[in-house]
Amino acid sequence: MAAGRPAPTDTPGPAAAAVRRLLDLLAADAPAQELAAQQARLRAAGADPADLAWTEAATEAALTVRRVLDQYRRREAQLVALYDTAGDLAGLRDLDAVLRAIVRRARTLLGADVAYLTLNDPAAHDTFMRVTDGSVSAAFQQLRLGLGEGLGGLVAQTARPYASRDYRTDARFHHTGAIDDGVAEEGLRGILGVPLRVGEEIIGVLFAADRTPREFTPDAIALLGSLADHAAVAIDTARLLEGQRTALARVEAANETARAHSEALRRASDAHDRLTKLVLRGAGIDDVAAEIAALLGGGLAVHDTDGSELARADTGPVAPRAEALAASRADGRAVLADSLWTCAVLAGTEPLGSITLTRRTDLSEADRRLFERAALVTALLLLMRRSVAETEDRVRGELLDDLLAGPSPAARWDSGSLTLRARRLGVDLNRPHAVAVLDCDPSQRSRLSAETARRARVLDGLAGTRQGHAVLLVPCDRPGTLAATLAADLTRVLGSPVTVGAAGPGHGPDRLPAIHAEALRCLRALHALDRTGDGADIADLGFLGVLLGDRADVTPYVERVLGPVLAYDAERGTELLRTLRAYYEQGTSLSRAREALHVHVNTVVQRLDRVAQLLGPDWNTPARALETQLALRLLQLTHGADGGPGARPGPYGE
Repeated sequence: MAAGRPAPTDTPGPAAAAVRRLLDLLAADAPAQELAAQQARLRAAGADPADLAWTEAATEAALTVRRVLDQYRRREAQLVALYDTAGDLAGLRDLDAVLRAIVRRARTLLGADVAYLTLNDPAAHDTFMRVTDGSVSAAFQQLRLGLGEGLGGLVAQTARPYASRDYRTDARFHHTGAIDDGVAEEGLRGILGVPLRVGEEIIGVLFAADRTPREFTPDAIALLGSLADHAAVAIDTARLLEGQRTALARVEAANETARAHSEALRRASDAHDRLTKLVLRGAGIDDVAAEIAALLGGGLAVHDTDGSELARADTGPVAPRAEALAASRADGRAVLADSLWTCAVLAGTEPLGSITLTRRTDLSEADRRLFERAALVTALLLLMRRSVAETEDRVRGELLDDLLAGPSPAARWDSGSLTLRARRLGVDLNRPHAVAVLDCDPSQRSRLSAETARRARVLDGLAGTRQGHAVLLVPCDRPGTLAATLAADLTRVLGSPVTVGAAGPGHGPDRLPAIHAEALRCLRALHALDRTGDGADIADLGFLGVLLGDRADVTPYVERVLGPVLAYDAERGTELLRTLRAYYEQGTSLSRAREALHVHVNTVVQRLDRVAQLLGPDWNTPARALETQLALRLLQLTHGADGGPGARPGPYGE
């Protein structure tokens, strides 16, 4: 009972009724205004002072009970809200969802206009805006506060809650332009901030703010602090779960990578075993190409170093891209260019050829390694083939050396035995054969020998080395054409000039030493004539070939020089050959040639025009004229004085 107020000695009737009424209002949870109204009613009814004193004391006690009950209800509501918040946060697993739930519940519990949360950035040594609820300002939502700056920066730095009735005019805080501009744009006045604490670590700040000045009571500060404690635990839990999910995802990815790698290794090992077994069983390059194409689900072509095709499976003709092949040779990896995968076939750094894959532009890394492994197996096969070929080439080279050596006092030379040895190697010496002698830069001679041996295998011939030159013996009746083709092809393959002298054809072992000697003289003549990198036989050298040749048959030379004129005279009974001889015998004088032939000068001119049509416009140049006169002399020697119409050149003595 309040001091100085009279204590009633008994309970008057009006006072008792008033007290009963107060108790009924408390039981009905009436507002404080209803309780205070009882005193006014008694005073208006004219109650005596004693009754008024009694009821005043009772009303004050009732209001005190009302305030206590309200406080208990508020605390109960706050506890319920905190428990609900803890339950809600416990059910969340996504960090963003956790943060949004914290901020939304803080705004609701404190009845604030805006709630927001900042998280500390240890690397930048500041705190940044992470989530907002009720905010309308983009500048405010992107704020970063240095430690100690503004209200939030001070909370993050000191780990203590701070409240400001009106932040704009509160001088306790370190104001910065960016922070003040953001707060002003959002329109905030009263601000409360509490730390988010995990153990001894401050991870951020939780805020509640109004757009009007507001005094934040200790209950409000305690409530937001309790919510911040729950939020910090939830944030830490969400971070741990997110870290676990990330770690689990990494483990699963690593396991998947390991499984894929293991499968790729198993598949590559299986493919290697299958291909190796093919090679060891003696399978050919065609079988290996078909197996590789089946393994990779595409088409495959295998090429030699010169680009010639060795094998092809499930694809049309295709050539490796030069740039891709060069790149593959440089780094030893398969290269994609123009929808074709190309991989160099190497033995160390030595190129053996290439493999080209079609219809598979989407090779995975595992399939790419499998394709590169196929190149290794192909290299193994080509090396084995080359080893066998080199052994066979040595045998063939020894036979060729014996054939070209000819009879000698130191060794018995049996042509029948040589013929039999040749037949065992698939070479029939009874067919017409030509001999080609090849020369190149000394640095390329080993490659030239290898390429010559390869040509010999393709052409069913023999190859070897004699007197420092590569020598080729092949079935052929046109040695000049053979020499020109070899010179052009091998110059392209080696990348440097290859000179080829050829001779022949000849039958049987007995003729081969002389043919070889003639081919060697032809080679030397090509160098002397500055025709390095060219290919020819004796006939192609013109009258020099006749002088260098050691056989009496001049038919090829005469045919090459005068053949069209001889054929024309034989078919039409004309005298172009006789006119041509008279023209040269009379010193190329038309008038003297007319007198020797007893015809009109116009007839001589017409006949010589016909000769020009047959032999070409340069028939009377000095070089051609010399060859023509030599051919006329040789024809005269072999066919008498006139060599008239129908005469065809033949060997001496015919």
